[in-house]
Amino acid sequence: MKVQAIFEEFPVLQSEELTLKKIEDQHLDKVFEIYSNDNVFEYCGIIPKHNKATVKNMIGHFERDYSKKTRVKWGIFAKATPNRLLGIIEAFDFNQKVNAVTIGYFLAESTWGKGIATQAVNLLIRFLFTEADINRIQAEVMPQNEVSKKVLLKNGFIKEGTLRQATLWSGKGIVDLEIYSMLKEDYVR
Repeated sequence: MKVQAIFEEFPVLQSEELTLKKIEDQHLDKVFEIYSNDNVFEYCGIIPKHNKATVKNMIGHFERDYSKKTRVKWGIFAKATPNRLLGIIEAFDFNQKVNAVTIGYFLAESTWGKGIATQAVNLLIRFLFTEADINRIQAEVMPQNEVSKKVLLKNGFIKEGTLRQATLWSGKGIVDLEIYSMLKEDYVR
C-alpha cells in the first residue's frame, strides 16, 4: 500500500465525466441536502443529520479524518457542473497488514439512477489499485440494498458471503451484511 499516494496530498481523481475531490465548506448546502435525507441512509449505518450546524462540523471531521490517515471522503462532482456536489464516496479501514481497504458511497437522491455511483466506484478502484497499490477493496452492503449491490457487481466485485447479525449500525440495530470484494488480480484481468 502506497500510503503517500493517498495521504501526502488530497488526491483529485478524474474521468471523462466525473471529478472526485475534497469536500469544502462551500459545499455545505449540498452536503446538508444529502445528510438530511432519510431515504439516502435507509440502508446505511449513518443516522441522517437534520441540523445544518452539525453537518458543517462534519465537513471539518472529514478533514480531521484525512489528516489522521483513517478515512478519505471525496465529493462526487460532474465535470459539466464542477461545484455541484452529486454524492460522496469514501475509503476507510485501511489495513496495511493485508493491504486492504473498505469503500462506501451515497448520492443525493436527485442523482439516483443515472450511473453516477457506478462511474465513481470505477474511478476510485482504478486509483486504489493503480496509484495506491491496494490489493483488496471491499464493501459491506445490507442485503436489502439491491441498487448498491448492482453498482459493485457492474464494477467487477464478487459477493463473498453474508455476515449474519454481525454488526451494530447506528439507527438500524444489529444487521446482516453482505461482503463484496475485488482483488488487484481481478482488476488487472
